[in-house]
Amino acid sequence: MQKKMSLILFSGDYDKALGALILANSARELDMDVNMFFGFWGLFLLRDPEKLSAKDKTSYEKMFAMITPKGPEALPLSKMNFSGLGKVLLKEMMKDDEAPPLEVFLKAARNKGVNFYGCKLSMEVMGFKTDELIPEVKVIDAKGYIQDACESDIQLFI
Repeated sequence: MQKKMSLILFSGDYDKALGALILANSARELDMDVNMFFGFWGLFLLRDPEKLSAKDKTSYEKMFAMITPKGPEALPLSKMNFSGLGKVLLKEMMKDDEAPPLEVFLKAARNKGVNFYGCKLSMEVMGFKTDELIPEVKVIDAKGYIQDACESDIQLFI
């Protein structure tokens, strides 16, 4: 029977998203089913900067959209961000060690068949529309995630 991993990404931080995607890609390479559930700040990883729109949004949702990260590479670091300087340093160190940036890990996860689920309530509260996210995202509620987690061999919260 195929093993299964379920991840919740609740964080909108570059380094935490990077860790989640490294785990997801590694699990797929071990032939595990991988489901990632994105709630609140974690949804920033799934935003497609080319598809953002103010259409059918409230004033609050429009303001929120203007001040939040517009996609994977716009995410800040969780610690030592230093107005973006820390992230620049981290990315340079990753480049020196020939480690790919976050977007490469996201693209690999998409290509390897990782399942992406956006939290319905989080999306509604934050004013995110499905067509503003990467196309692989399916929207489910918390009960859907819990059902998946109950059937998983590994559950991780990041």
